[in-house]
Order: sequence, then structure tokens, then C-alpha cells
Amino acid sequence: MSVATAATAAEDAPPSAGARLRAFAEAAAPTAIALAVTAPLFALFLLAAGANPLEVFGLIWTGAFASWFSLQNTLLRAAPLLLVALCTALPARLGLVIIGGEGAIVLGGLAAAAMGVAMSGAPYVPALVLMALAAAITGALLIAFAGWLRHARGVNETISSLLLTYIAVAVFNHLVEGPLRDPASLNKPSTSGIGEHHMIGAIPGTDVHWGLAIGVVACVAMAVLMRKTTVGFAARMIGGNVRAARMAGLPIGRLVVGICALAGAAGGLAGMIEVAAVHGRANASLNAGYGYTGILVAFLARHEPAAVIPVAILFGGINAAGGLLQRRLDLPDATVLVLQGILFLVLLASETLRGRSLLGK
Repeated sequence: MSVATAATAAEDAPPSAGARLRAFAEAAAPTAIALAVTAPLFALFLLAAGANPLEVFGLIWTGAFASWFSLQNTLLRAAPLLLVALCTALPARLGLVIIGGEGAIVLGGLAAAAMGVAMSGAPYVPALVLMALAAAITGALLIAFAGWLRHARGVNETISSLLLTYIAVAVFNHLVEGPLRDPASLNKPSTSGIGEHHMIGAIPGTDVHWGLAIGVVACVAMAVLMRKTTVGFAARMIGGNVRAARMAGLPIGRLVVGICALAGAAGGLAGMIEVAAVHGRANASLNAGYGYTGILVAFLARHEPAAVIPVAILFGGINAAGGLLQRRLDLPDATVLVLQGILFLVLLASETLRGRSLLGK
């Protein structure tokens, strides 16, 4: 065997277990460091608020994972985060910072609710499929528009997706409180209900709805797309060096708009699940901040779709513990939001220090 042949064979050989473990450790290190830095900063905040940090951390664990009841509550809150985190994670592979997940959720949920009402009396499966399609297409159009603005007009995608979210929430409020409002919803404006026969049920033996399974499957599918397909390779190439990708002849515009549309579809589907599995109708409960938490989930997962799964469950647990902190220690329910905010600032600081190449730079 020649030296060149041996070298080629060595390059084509799959990475060893040690190399994979080292790569995993290098990828997980920034997240672990961010969590390690956030914990003492949050403890200082708790001390300033007059609370015992050890007691608070213990209650967060209790409220999130210590019992079957708390674990189910955690998983319920993690379900929408799985999908809406993809709304940020997928464009990030292109070097884009999209933060419009909240807009995709509210408009996707509204579209699903409207379709559910229109399909009243229709068989279960076709109605649910059409509700999912309506939500996914609505979310896809919203986020794809931000991607198109970035590629065709050079508009900063972070600002445009944030502004589109404000517009989406305004449109949502107008329709829910106006043309689509159920006259019977007096104190809390809502659309008409989709009916019990169109609701997504629970996984057998649990109180957790099937939306969790849909979110997990979506994350795994997106991980395969990004790691095992030419589309994913092209996206990573654009995110790594857009000029090199352009010189290689990659269809940058189609990839940017297409992957942004895919990300928006995931966000819209999260809204549909909230409607069809939790609320049964569209109302202000859809605008609960899942989209903003999803940004943090995506960043902490390093924009890896597979890593979104454990991080979303972690944040689902933190959110689930908020009520317990309020009941046991008389702390505001928003205390967990302070924890998330500190973590977000630490992540932003680490990103600034680490440096990243964004599309077009």
C-alpha cells in the first residue's frame, strides 16, 4: 500500500471513540462553563433578595425533577421549547441570529385554531394534519421573510425578526380580540374552541401530551438533516465562510430562505401544539414567552438540534419550579426569569469573547 493510499484510508476512517469523546467534551465545555458561572451570580442575586441560595436551588430541583409529578410538569413545559428552539438553532447554522420564535408561535397557534374551528366536525386525523400545515406554513412565511430580507436587501435578520414578532403579536391581538373572537369569551378574549375531538391526547400512562414526542422527533430529524445531508453540509459551509460558499457556487439565497422557512415552520408547529394539546383555543396564553426562552435554549445547546432536547428539558424544569418558589419562599414567580436572564448574559459574554462569523461579514 502506497503512502498516499494509506493517508487517504486514514482520512476516510470513522473517528475513534476517543476522538468523539474529545469532540463532545469540547462542544459541551462552553455550556458547562456558562452554567458554572451563572450559579454563583444567581446566588448573589438571591442573597440580595434575602433568600437562601441553597434552599432555592434545592426547591428548583424538587419542583423540576424530584418526583414523577414534577417531571411530567417539566416535560409539558419543555414540549414547546423543543420546537421553538429550532427556530433559532437552524438559521444559526447559516450564521444568522433569528429571534422571531415568539411571533411564529402566536401566529402559528392562531392559524391552527382558525383551521380547527373551520374543520369542526371533520375526522380527527385530517383535521389535525390541516391544523399542523396551517401553523407550519404561517410560521414558515414569517421567518422566511426575515431570511429573504437578509439575503436580498441586507437587512439585519436579528432586528427584522424581532420587529416581525412585534407585528405578529399585534396582528394576533387584533384578530383574537376582534374578527376571530368568540363572543362567549368575556374576560379573556379567545377564538372559538377547536373542540375536544380535535385535541392532542396524552402519551399512555402519563399526563404528558404527544407534543413532546413530536418535538423530540423534530429535533432528531433536524440533527440528521444538518449532519448527514448535503443541505446540512451546505448550510454549515455558508455559516463558516459565506464568501467561500459563494465561490463554490452554492445557492445561498435558496438555502437561507429555505432553512429560515423550516425554522419558522417548527415555531409555528409549537403554537399549534399549544393550541391543540393545552389551551384548546387561541388566546393571550400563547404569548407566554416560550419564543424568547427558546432563544436561550438554542444558544445553550450551541445550535445543535440534538442538544436542544436535554437543554429544553432543563429549562422546562426551571420554569416548572417557579410556582414552587413562590409558594414555599414567597419569592416572585419571575425569579426563574432572573436566572434565565443571567444565563443569557453570560452566554452573550462568552460568545463575544469567543467570536463568531456571521453571514455577510
